[in-house]
Amino acid sequence: MSATQRLNEELVRKARNQMRTATDPLERLRLTCLARGASGIKGLARQFRIIDDDGNKRLDRKEFHKGCRDFGAVLTDKEIDYIFDHMDADNSGCVNFDEFLVALRPPMSRTRVELIEQAFNKLDKNKDGDITVEDLKGVYCCKFHPKYQNGEWTEDQVFREFLKTFEAPETTDGVVTKEEFLNYYAGVSASIDNDAYFGLMMRTAYRL
Repeated sequence: MSATQRLNEELVRKARNQMRTATDPLERLRLTCLARGASGIKGLARQFRIIDDDGNKRLDRKEFHKGCRDFGAVLTDKEIDYIFDHMDADNSGCVNFDEFLVALRPPMSRTRVELIEQAFNKLDKNKDGDITVEDLKGVYCCKFHPKYQNGEWTEDQVFREFLKTFEAPETTDGVVTKEEFLNYYAGVSASIDNDAYFGLMMRTAYRL
């Protein structure tokens, strides 16, 4: 089992255990995401984007309820209203779901955030704010991947599989944004209590 698989399983285990005692609705929604693994927050983001027909990245109360329900969050209508009202700070009747997803991330120290941003910036070779297969060429080494070594996959296939790591299942587009990268590693971070170990993991993985 790879280190990534172990961390993901540990994340799921911890989230499920914490859900038994969590009472704050926002924390329960966060744990619902984390119980689906490190890409869980990305999955919730997908539900919100599906129902955001005009693409303005804002949801009214009815849309917000639908997004939570479609995601499978086990929350009462009252609890979903509580989260909505908490995020609708200006009483506009809408929630900016990018801001909401930032609030939903598990808390991270500034040191961890900086390491994640360093890793993203290293992979984003052309500095356009997205990571693509082209960015990874010459930056991410695939020669040790077993399927590349045995000739089953090309370099591009290894790169595409790597990018899928940061996207929710069935929503992969081969483009990883900084928000997706941060959301993924916020999940990974939640499974690691020790800052030094998290730092070692990131520096080793990305040669920072």
